Amino acid sequence: MQPQPPAPTCYRHPDRPTGLACTRCGRPACHECLTAASVGQHCVECVQQGRNDVRPVRNAAGTDVSRIPTTYVTYALIAVNVIVFAVTALQAHSLMDNNRSQLFFDWVLVPGLVGESGGWLRVLGSGFLHYGPIHLLANMFALYVLGPYCEVALGRGRFVAVYLASLLGGSAAVTALSDPLTASAGASGAIFGIFGAVAVIMLRTRQNLTQILVLLVINLIITFSVPGISIWAHLGGLLAGTVATTGILYLPRWIGIRQARTALNVGWAAVAAVAAVAVLVTVLTAPSLTG
Repeated sequence: MQPQPPAPTCYRHPDRPTGLACTRCGRPACHECLTAASVGQHCVECVQQGRNDVRPVRNAAGTDVSRIPTTYVTYALIAVNVIVFAVTALQAHSLMDNNRSQLFFDWVLVPGLVGESGGWLRVLGSGFLHYGPIHLLANMFALYVLGPYCEVALGRGRFVAVYLASLLGGSAAVTALSDPLTASAGASGAIFGIFGAVAVIMLRTRQNLTQILVLLVINLIITFSVPGISIWAHLGGLLAGTVATTGILYLPRWIGIRQARTALNVGWAAVAAVAAVAVLVTVLTAPSLTG
């Protein structure tokens, strides 16, 4: 009588005899090392290999949407704006008159001071200043509503790039077209850029544009009818955000690019070009530089 061969042991636990095996690779494995699958059961390595073989689902912007990301950038931008406001309020010892603070004085966008020593900080820093809590709450609420949608659609990196390009576009329009001694501050230029970005995203994904267009028209009516609002910051930001997002979503198709990686690079180049044009316009039109 021939002796029976030894029972197979788990490939990960050699001290555990088992009669089970992975239905994908055939290796013997104990019950702790197997995971139920649609057909049979798979070992740890085959489960991991299966996950790696699944191609991510990407949207029209090339963003991986197989998992819904947490919109960290939107929350971070809101936090930065709130922190800057808190600093100005503490310096001014007032919530309502925070524009009397030193930080506000150093960062507020005054076209005639852009070319002065340290004046370039105003072009970017002014987009994080706000005149009082109502101004701050209005802009942050708009960012809270629009930001997550745009961030998920474009991805974190391109979302913040479009936001900053819109901010620069608003500052460029103010510098070029406003009175040299006019003081402007607020995230409104960047917010209007996000309005434009959301509209382009919805157009590209063939969604109903009615709601976003109604909101945009209402905000434009407020822009032109309420005194003290920087019209050029809003329009400049809207133009920059719309053009930058169009470059991301449409330019690769227009020039016949099919490779996903190349299309992503073209989108980045489009946003960088918008930001570069905004900076160039600011340089060429700053009164203290051209006067």
